[in-house]
Order: sequence, then C-alpha cells, then structure tokens
Amino acid sequence: MKRNTLVELLTFWKNWHFRLLLDLTAKMKFCLRWKSMGVFVTARHQDTTMYAVSADSKGLDTVVGLLADVVLQPRLTDEEVEMTRMTVQFELEDLNLRPDPEPLLTEMIHEAAYRENTVGLHRFCPTENIAKINREVLHSYLRNYYTPDRMVLAGVGVEHEHLVDCARKYLLEIQPAWGSAEAVDIDRSVAQYTGGIAKLERDMSNVSLGPTPIPELTHIMVGLESCSFLEEDFIPFAVLNMMMGGGGSFSAGGPGKGMFSRLYLNVLNRHHWMYNATSYHHSYEDTGLLCIHASADPRQVREMVEIITKEFILMSGTVDAVELERAKTQLTSMLMMNLESRPVIFEDVGRQVLATRSRKLPHELCTLIRNVKPEDVKRVASKMLRGKPAVAALGDLTDLPTYEHIQTALSSKDGRLPRTYRLFR
Repeated sequence: MKRNTLVELLTFWKNWHFRLLLDLTAKMKFCLRWKSMGVFVTARHQDTTMYAVSADSKGLDTVVGLLADVVLQPRLTDEEVEMTRMTVQFELEDLNLRPDPEPLLTEMIHEAAYRENTVGLHRFCPTENIAKINREVLHSYLRNYYTPDRMVLAGVGVEHEHLVDCARKYLLEIQPAWGSAEAVDIDRSVAQYTGGIAKLERDMSNVSLGPTPIPELTHIMVGLESCSFLEEDFIPFAVLNMMMGGGGSFSAGGPGKGMFSRLYLNVLNRHHWMYNATSYHHSYEDTGLLCIHASADPRQVREMVEIITKEFILMSGTVDAVELERAKTQLTSMLMMNLESRPVIFEDVGRQVLATRSRKLPHELCTLIRNVKPEDVKRVASKMLRGKPAVAALGDLTDLPTYEHIQTALSSKDGRLPRTYRLFR
C-alpha cells in the first residue's frame, strides 16, 4: 500500500517514461488534433491502480504506446522520487488537517476490521516510512505486481481487434524497466476479518472550512463483515446499503438523495443534534464491510452510538415492500446513470474483468437487483449481525462506550447499550 502511493503520484506529467515531455506533448497533439486536450487519470483504490487516457479513437496506437511507457518504462530518477516524497508528506499533513474526516475514518475502520492483514494494512504511508522508499524498492514492487496476469487493458469506443493488436505490440513485446526477472514476493494472503476498535483522540474544536467556524464533532463509524463481490449475496447487500442511505443534516435533499432512506427518516429527522448518518459498503474479492458513519457533539456520543446499534438491529427485522422497491429502483437508476459516462464504463469493464475474468452487462445486473426479495435482505442482515463489530472513533472520545458494550448492544434484541452507573459525576 505504501509503495502504491508513490507509484500513483509518479505518473504521466512527472517524467514517468523514457520519452521527453516535449516528445510526449507533440505526440498527444498529433493524437488529439480534433480536440484541445486529453484527460489523464491515475486512480488508486484499496485493491487496484488504474491508469486511464481519454483521447480520440483515431490515435489508439499512440495512446496505448503512452500507457505502456507509463506502466512499463518508468525512469524514477532521484529528483522525481524526492519530489514525490514531499508530495506524500504534504498529503499526510493535509489528511490530518482537513475538516472532512471520511478518508481517515475509512482507513481506521479497515484497520479495526482486518487487524494487521490485507485491506487492514495502512493505505496511507506512515511518515517514518517515506524516506525508506527509493528506486530499488519501487522496482521491487513493480516487478512483483505489474505482471501481465495482473493487468487488464480496457477500452470503450474502439475496435476490439485493434485494441488486441496494440496490446500485443506495446505491452507484450516490451521489456519492463525493472527487467524480466520473475515475481518472487507476492502477498497472496486472504483477508481475515478480526473485528476490533481503532481510536484517535483529537481536538476537533478548531476545524473550520473558512472564516465561519463549524461545531466541534466526534465521528464514529461502526461496521460488520458483509461479503465479497463474487458472492451471490453481494447484490442484496448493495440493496440493503441503498435502503439505509443517509447523508448530512445540511446536505441538499430530494428524490434520489436519501430523503426516504432509513438513516434519514429514523435518525436525521428525529434527532436534530445528529450532523451526519451515512451507510457505506466496501466489497473486495474475499471479504466485505458494511458500516455506518455518524457524527455529533462530543457530549452525545453515547446516545449516538446507541442509535447506530439500534439501526443495525432493525436491518434484520421487517422489510417494507415500498422501501425495498424504492431502494432497488434507486440502485438501478444510479447504476445506469453512472454507465452513461465512458470513463466509468471502461473502469467498470477493467475492474470486473480483473476481478472475475468476465463482465456482467448492465441488464444482467438490473435483473439481479429486481430479483432481491425482503427475505434476502433480512437473511444477509441477520448473518452479518452474528459477527464481531469493527469500530472507528475520531475526536473527543470521553463518553465513547467500551467496545464490549457496543458488541453487547449489537448482540441484543433492541440494540440498547448496557446501562452504566456512576457513584460520582
């Protein structure tokens, strides 16, 4: 994960190729003489890295050649690596200062759920490790993980046979910069869900988006193991996540934005002091995690946690036919709207083929969504609740319930936390 951060940042316009920048610019102008510019993207997810170019299809050979240079022919000079180290250092500092805690909480919930293994390892590079990563370390990483059997070349709006010819020419017949030595140190371990808690005490009183201060908040995320995207239960879990929905108290509402989801109706509408309640579903090849993120004033942390645990318990209860149909319709609508964008389509193609060696077409996914029944949602929720919870907490944690109390609440019939009694207040 740590090396992957530098690999992501050392990309297109940072001399991540043997060709001179001037030569690259000239070739892109030739490729895109019908357009003013091309779009370059390097996206790093929890389990994949994607390099993408949007360009005119008449320049396919040039574009695939550039992608091959980016992936297989990095120069990785000392100057570039040092500049990237500084960028990573800045991003880590920014991560700790930004008012949006979502990236940090996501990191923490994975750390708690998969303690010291696979997706639970740090996605963000620890500060003390930045100086240890050099050209040799990066070459070792690329040699192990940038191999043909782990790559997919996807294209939208191009002829398939032409794309295959380009792949043979530019990807299979090119010697990588790190040599032809075989991969020797690949982590093939399977994700082991452990459950647990990750806490970070932090003063959130001075966090502000601008001159107007925002309230001090404590952020809690509670999660339970779901399933991998290869399992049949993946679609029911996706529908359940959409049914829970949620959002921020001050976000613009309306049809399709969670106004009729459970977290909006049961939590944000009824508890004015809750600033956020949102459901998330992370799914990987061998595991998955469904979690709820909530935030409120530090003095109401205990009540906020109890509200979350109650919502988890209610997941395994009665599913109203109207809310289920609404969630399925919303999920189908979101899927189809996303696939109207070509960059999303080729990311969908690439990620599906990389993970499953095949691709489910949109109409197949829509059929699977339509076939989800209330008993499917109830079944997957009940199965999920039998596992140990994962908890991430950020901010003033004075009134945070113990992990054991949260676990007890999720094992109860009503989701209530055990009562605590104090002799002195």
